[in-house]
Amino acid sequence: MSHDTPLKNMPAARRKARKMALQALYQWQVAETPVHELLAQFAVDQDLSKIDREYFSEVVRGVTTNKSDLDATLETCIDREIAKMTPIELTILRMGAFELSHRIDVPYRVVINEGVELAKAFGAADGHKYVNGVLDKLSKQLRATEINHR
Repeated sequence: MSHDTPLKNMPAARRKARKMALQALYQWQVAETPVHELLAQFAVDQDLSKIDREYFSEVVRGVTTNKSDLDATLETCIDREIAKMTPIELTILRMGAFELSHRIDVPYRVVINEGVELAKAFGAADGHKYVNGVLDKLSKQLRATEINHR
């Protein structure tokens, strides 16, 4: 969490960071913009003052760096080829897979909920249902201990 974002606004700042990360990762995926250029461009062109900038950067770098591993993990939970997924759904699922596997401090229910909300806002009509189902399956694989201790 950046020092200039108040703790009481952390959920909102994280939510905004995820939304912006989705936009950046979509651009990375579709336009193949190099990550360092993408982060620099967002720093210049977007108002990052109300987001958790560290989280934004970590998610963007984490998804791009771990893309192959994230895709391999996702393939265990999806019913279609990655290449046939919509770019938005794929990006949201990669973000969710990254958070579930690398950000253990974020509760799995938050990861699922945030993915669903992003899919409702940016995805196809029923894309949020698919995202919910995949992230739910994935959370049972990656966060079994957390789920079983509820």
